[in-house]
Amino acid sequence: MKVIIIEDEQRAANHLARLLSKVAPEMEVISIFETVRDAVAWLKGDPEIGLIFSDIQLADGISFEIFKQVKVSCPIIFTTAWNQYAIEAFNTNGIDYLLKPIEENRLQKAIEKARQFSPIPMLEKILAMAGNKAVKNYKSRFLIKIGEKIKTIPIEEILAFYSLEKASYLLTISKRYYSIDFPLDHLEQILDPDKFFRISRKFIVSLEACSNITAWSNSRLKLRIEGIEDQEIIVARERVQEFRNWLDK
Repeated sequence: MKVIIIEDEQRAANHLARLLSKVAPEMEVISIFETVRDAVAWLKGDPEIGLIFSDIQLADGISFEIFKQVKVSCPIIFTTAWNQYAIEAFNTNGIDYLLKPIEENRLQKAIEKARQFSPIPMLEKILAMAGNKAVKNYKSRFLIKIGEKIKTIPIEEILAFYSLEKASYLLTISKRYYSIDFPLDHLEQILDPDKFFRISRKFIVSLEACSNITAWSNSRLKLRIEGIEDQEIIVARERVQEFRNWLDK
């Protein structure tokens, strides 16, 4: 059976490929794609494949966008650290939903379902997963590309996220900033709301970044964050009270 992997973390893709070679040696991984764009372009060629393994959060968006643009007839096994997408996964040929890190026995069971390609029995289980708020995970690190090099920045080292000229950036506690592929609207969904707050259309700040706050015009608040001197960091007026409540938890 020919298989493709859609995954933007090379280590995760390699781990999955190794597990597949062990539990299902008859499966041949013919391609690995890191982005929505590349996967769509390839799938539009109507290739003959028997199974897709797909992460959900990719470098340039959510993988569900792939299957909105291209209709596929083969089953899809989603591999992700986030369980809040379970219902939509089921609605896009998803027959199973593996939470990372992927375990060998869970992968083997998912492959058995793929061989049968019968998604209906999964409905009850997937609905239960989607409703389980207690195990919800948030983004714990970001993969940053610096030229030809790649580094990982833990969420604990990030002071703020901001947008500038249609691009998104993160600022670290060491006052270094890096471009990222996530728009702020998406970041707002994957960041821990106890640690990060969206104060305006342009800024998401961490609790650690809120040490220098002053009153500003029209009942707003102004933050000063060292490392972002070229922009005014203003809490939107409609968010002021919620921001105060967040600070006072």
